[in-house]
Amino acid sequence: MGRKRCVGADCSKMAAGCCGVKKQKLSGSPGSGGPGGGGSAVPGTGHCGSDLGIGSSSAVPAGSVNRANGLGGPGSSSSSNSSAMSPTPGGYGTTGLSPNLSPGLGGGRRMVVSAEMCCFCFDVLYCHLYGYQPPRTPRFTNDPYPLFVTWKIGRDKRLRGCIGTFSAMNLHSGLREYTLTSALKDSRFPPMTREELPRLFCSVSLLTNFEDVGDYLDWEVGVHGIRIEFISEKGSKRTATYLPEVAKEQGWDHIQTIDSLLRKGGYKAPITNDFRKTIKLTRYHSEKMTMSYAEYIAHRQHHHYQNGMGHPLPPYNHYS
Repeated sequence: MGRKRCVGADCSKMAAGCCGVKKQKLSGSPGSGGPGGGGSAVPGTGHCGSDLGIGSSSAVPAGSVNRANGLGGPGSSSSSNSSAMSPTPGGYGTTGLSPNLSPGLGGGRRMVVSAEMCCFCFDVLYCHLYGYQPPRTPRFTNDPYPLFVTWKIGRDKRLRGCIGTFSAMNLHSGLREYTLTSALKDSRFPPMTREELPRLFCSVSLLTNFEDVGDYLDWEVGVHGIRIEFISEKGSKRTATYLPEVAKEQGWDHIQTIDSLLRKGGYKAPITNDFRKTIKLTRYHSEKMTMSYAEYIAHRQHHHYQNGMGHPLPPYNHYS
């Protein structure tokens, strides 16, 4: 099956997409395209729609830094215990973190994504919510990657925000930008609040190994993320994406995943096998790291005496 490696400028022109879905099974038969729900066609952005929402749809100018948001229901939390925590760290290390951090697919090579990146995202969000100066420059690599920042909340890990870009960005500035964009500007959710911090989980996904494939079925569930491009009923170009973990988490096969993406990309007509064959599909891999607020706090406590004086962190409350 024909494959074309997507490198350099080609990848920078790809539209962005959303990263996950609610924990809900796809309704309707694959042949009918599953659930309905359209997406936006706002230039430079992608919106995943309702319920299953991780597909994005966009009519975007090539070469722009394009975004797309995630889905799920917002949550809330309350806080009553208080403890003074460390100031914003100057660097991020894995020492002192619990072993429960969740790395994503990294293949046989050394992974680029790291726990330090999740710590940095928590710091950026905390400083913004509490009105402090942004954290200093982190020590992890500043190489450019397409990236997503995902926030989930509560014991059931409901999605709270997810926005990313397929345009490669330097990680220091990219994670700063998309930390706040995903937390505050995901149009499916209200802006995040201080009270929600103790119940948050942060995931950083770095996208790699983009390949254009000639067959829309030429990808592996649980291994590849996919981005589709198709022509809508009105003749406009639309895009949608799922990160690698989405189809596996939902229990979908190839056809169900493709049909869900078409619906979330705004395609409302009946979905036929002939139409599926017109889809342009790009597959990719993702390196993912997830950190809970508790693990973040443990990291900050470990570095309390290494970073001088500074502001306290908000209190952490154990789940009830």
